[in-house]
Amino acid sequence: MQQSSQADVPNRPTDLGALLVARGFLSGKDLESARRLQRDRGGRLAPALVDLGFVKPDNLLQTQAEQLGLPMLRSDDFPSELPAIKAIPASYMRHFRFVPVGSDDACLRVAMADPLDLETLASIQGLADRPVRPVLATEHDILAAIEAQFGAPEPKQSADAEDIEHLRDMASEAPVIRFVNSMISQALSERASDIHLEPLEDAFRVRYRIDGILYGRAGPARPLSAAVVSRLKLMAGLDIAERRLPQDGRIRTRVLGRDLDLRVATMPTLHGESLALRLLDDATAAAFDLQSLGLGENLLGRMERLAMLPHGLLLVTGPTGSGKTTTLHAALKRVNSTERKVVTIEDPVEYHVEGVNQIHVNTAVGLTFATGLRHIVRQDPDVIMVGEIRDRETAEIAVRSALTGHSVYSTLHTNDAASAITRMVDMGVENYLLASSLIAVLAQRLVRLLCVKCRTPGASVPGPAGRVVPTWTATGCEACQGRGYHGRIGIFELLEVDDSIREIVSQKGSNRSVAETARSGGMRSLQEDGWDKIEQGLTSVEEVLAATQDS
Repeated sequence: MQQSSQADVPNRPTDLGALLVARGFLSGKDLESARRLQRDRGGRLAPALVDLGFVKPDNLLQTQAEQLGLPMLRSDDFPSELPAIKAIPASYMRHFRFVPVGSDDACLRVAMADPLDLETLASIQGLADRPVRPVLATEHDILAAIEAQFGAPEPKQSADAEDIEHLRDMASEAPVIRFVNSMISQALSERASDIHLEPLEDAFRVRYRIDGILYGRAGPARPLSAAVVSRLKLMAGLDIAERRLPQDGRIRTRVLGRDLDLRVATMPTLHGESLALRLLDDATAAAFDLQSLGLGENLLGRMERLAMLPHGLLLVTGPTGSGKTTTLHAALKRVNSTERKVVTIEDPVEYHVEGVNQIHVNTAVGLTFATGLRHIVRQDPDVIMVGEIRDRETAEIAVRSALTGHSVYSTLHTNDAASAITRMVDMGVENYLLASSLIAVLAQRLVRLLCVKCRTPGASVPGPAGRVVPTWTATGCEACQGRGYHGRIGIFELLEVDDSIREIVSQKGSNRSVAETARSGGMRSLQEDGWDKIEQGLTSVEEVLAATQDS
């Protein structure tokens, strides 16, 4: 017999994906997704299918056996006594996911989940010093057989050095690397903004946030969950030994041919560490501009004019996740040029903007928004962006910078534009200083866009000022994965500070007075802007009402 582990594996197997589809184990759409992942990361189709959860292991095993012409072993088919090969320790079998199931002088029969892993076959053959013949089995059954024959791995103490080294080794194993890579690739292909990994009492949950809504996805096997968390922490440069305190880090990688930045935040919970990953795609960020955000023609022109003013404070308000930072970066791109020096201080830096000096807040060394802003003004900037005004010191420096010849952009957490004025005063900013520095407040929300391939006309309903508005309804199709929505767009409320507004602010007038005066001057509310987008068929009544219920 030829001394090669490749001799017992067919050279040109029938296409596995086509076989799975033909037998009804896999849809054509899922096959395309798996092939995209396979092309991006390399390797074979079978691991990609398992990692994505598209095929049940038993169905994959059955089809592979047919494809390769190899025998397969179910859990009940494993011999009660496995052959012991002195040169092959149990730890080696666990690491490479195989186990000997039969042996004689002619050959060694080895159960493998991936019999096309020719490198492992060759290494087994070298250790056993005889030809190797693979048979098919699931990874779960292989590990169970190893444990039944050789015992479970030695338990580790949760915080000692040996346990940390064990976690580090597990995080480098192929199944863990495959799962993490496929999870990130799948999230990017589905346009997810965040990935949530959450340990529960009896499971490890993975969810993607797509267009603001969380959707469940297949998680790793519970025994692999700690290794998956460790893998991500190592990629983010975090301390895998620290599991009692929250940590923050970032991963810079390339996925599906695109440069991707992932913000990683860990949090200890009752059942283990929970991770949240924010996906920041350079290609998507580069495409953002004021027009693409959903500003109508009138608002777009006004925002571009405000962004180009030589000095003054421009605030963008809204709850967390309403797109405030994206709007500010779109404004920065509008004013960024070789004639202007633009400096930002952010927590964290989410989008990289070519030609802009960007500073990352680092409270551990005393670099806060306030201290950073104090030093920025000494750098002779034309435009300053402060990621968020959180305290009195930052608010006062931002206002004084706007008064001394700088354009200052920042964000606040308020429900509407008029409330931003009260928030700044509550922080300790003097009314007369705010009245002199503030040029405008843009309040915003995000609503989901109706899928243009399946939206259907709905009934006409009463809108603002009694006008009748035609509506559209979310239906759901293959293009939007049955959701009825694809992407998001902003709805806006722009309050420009004119002389009448300045007078109210100087006199410590109420939010209501500011809002009524602004509306009499032509300001349109968030809900009115939302109704315009309903009429245009961009979104639904339900989306607008849900987004504006607190405004």
